[in-house]
Amino acid sequence: MIICRTINDLKQQLRELRKEGKSVGFVPTMGYLHEGHASLMREAKANNDIAVLSIFVNPMQFGPTEDLDRYPRDEERDTALAEQCGIDIVFLPTVQEMYPHKPLTSVMVSSITTRLCGASRPGHFDGVGLVVSKLFHLVQPDRAYFGMKDAQQVAVIEQLVQDLNFDLEIVPCPTVREPDGLALSSRNVYLSAEQRAQAVVLSQSLTLAEEWIREPGMTARRLLDRVKDHIKGAKDAVIDYVELLKFPSLEEIAATERTDQLNGSVILAMAVKFGTTRLIDNSLYQPTGGVSHV
Repeated sequence: MIICRTINDLKQQLRELRKEGKSVGFVPTMGYLHEGHASLMREAKANNDIAVLSIFVNPMQFGPTEDLDRYPRDEERDTALAEQCGIDIVFLPTVQEMYPHKPLTSVMVSSITTRLCGASRPGHFDGVGLVVSKLFHLVQPDRAYFGMKDAQQVAVIEQLVQDLNFDLEIVPCPTVREPDGLALSSRNVYLSAEQRAQAVVLSQSLTLAEEWIREPGMTARRLLDRVKDHIKGAKDAVIDYVELLKFPSLEEIAATERTDQLNGSVILAMAVKFGTTRLIDNSLYQPTGGVSHV
């Protein structure tokens, strides 16, 4: 496994490996890797000749009051896991390497970034759009792999790739969960034992919603009220948002609309704080057909 810390080194290594026309799968991350990331890395390796991983805690997607400095980092552990998953190149740039000067360019995807985490974290997706565009330009992958735990991010990046004609395929991958249902996240390490026990209320509410969404006469408002009431049963849970939207457009569903008659994919997405730790989770549903777990 090759570790590259500079853009020039990354380009050189990729140039050498690409000489035989090999395909490249890419997994961009912020590190502190867990089994969710490992599933993406294994998928990238299984379906491409070369698998590239980036580890970069991108300051451009953190707000002034967010946890940039606290964000967990463990390079030795991350690179060991990457090697176990068959990664060929790990790109480990510094902030200075990625942003030698304050960037004056913005990559903003409108409309679908105004809801959910985009509403709660102003400017977050502009930072995501910029760093992902830079990384796609540098790596030039054939395929890039993203976890559906952050379904809004997947929708934003798919739109960005379409609008800017990036020559690559975005591969969304299912959310990986603990045995009790909690979605894997680098931020789970911040939870106290009691908060960790309470946090399963997110996945529980998504499972219950699978049944509720098909009840005859159920409306979007009533469904959301039920989900919120269930989450509030966890004493430390503070709801940031719980929303039911069309996917991937993230268009609003009228509060009075019957959920058992909705066509196409809809997403039930939530962000909930336990103490200072903000967790997100979601599921995709086909109310008139099957259920798509993500």
